[in-house]
Amino acid sequence: MSSVESLTGCVAFWDFDRTLQSRGDATLDLREISNTWEWVRDGIFGTTCARIHPGGGFYIPRREIADLDIYGPHCELSVCVWFLRESPDPWQALAGVWDESHRKRQYYLFLNARSRTLNGTTVRVECANRVHGHVSDVGGPTSDLACCVTYASGATEVPLRRWTMAAMTYKEAMVRVYVNGVLDACEESNPFDAPASIFDGGREGADFTIGTNSVRGGWSNHFGGLVGGVAVFCRALTDREILKIGGAKRANEPV
Repeated sequence: MSSVESLTGCVAFWDFDRTLQSRGDATLDLREISNTWEWVRDGIFGTTCARIHPGGGFYIPRREIADLDIYGPHCELSVCVWFLRESPDPWQALAGVWDESHRKRQYYLFLNARSRTLNGTTVRVECANRVHGHVSDVGGPTSDLACCVTYASGATEVPLRRWTMAAMTYKEAMVRVYVNGVLDACEESNPFDAPASIFDGGREGADFTIGTNSVRGGWSNHFGGLVGGVAVFCRALTDREILKIGGAKRANEPV
C-alpha cells in the first residue's frame, strides 16, 4: 500500500502504472476521451505514467463516479495531482468534477489561469503559471459574471518539464492550494474564502475528468504533459499529510 492509500478518506487513487484502474477497495476505471495519449516509462508511483497530448484526457461518466460526487454544506475534499507540465497554454484542467457547458460545476484543480480572485470580492488580477483550486455552490457562473471566480490561487509559478505535486483542499468554506507538499500562500488569494457549500449536480451532473473539462458543449482547457498520479479524498487532508505525500520522487527535478 502506498503512502497515499494509507491516508483515511481516499476515495480513489490512480498511479498510472500501466493501468487506468484506481487502487484501493473501490475500483474506478478511467476511460480515454481520445487516443491522443500514451504510456511513458517515467513513473512517480511505478515505472510508467501517462503523457496526455492537448486534446486528450480521461473521464468517468456521471453515473459511475460514485463517491467522487462530493457536494453539500458540510462536505470536505482534497484533490492531489502529480504532473509534469509540457504545454505553456493557459487554463489547463488537472482533475475534478466541473462541467461548464451545462452549469454543473462542483470542484476542480486547474493550472495556469490568466487571473486570480481577491478574497471577499469578485475582483481578479492578472497572474500566470499558478495552481488554482475551484469550488462552486451554484453550478453556473458567479453572480452576474460570465465565469466562476470562487477559487484559490497559489503564488508559485509552475515550471515546464519538472515534476510537480499540486493539491487543493476544501473545508469549512475555505479553499487551500498546495505545491510540492507546502501551502502555496498567496496574499488575498490563498487561502481563499469560498462558498459555504458545494453544488449538488444530481443524476445529470458533471463527469469526473482528468486533463480536460466540458466548456461550451465540448472538451476544452486541455492539459499537455505527463500525469503520474491522481488522488481524491472525501476529507481535507492536513498540512502534515499533504507534506507526507507531496514530495513525490524527483519533484522539482528536471527530466
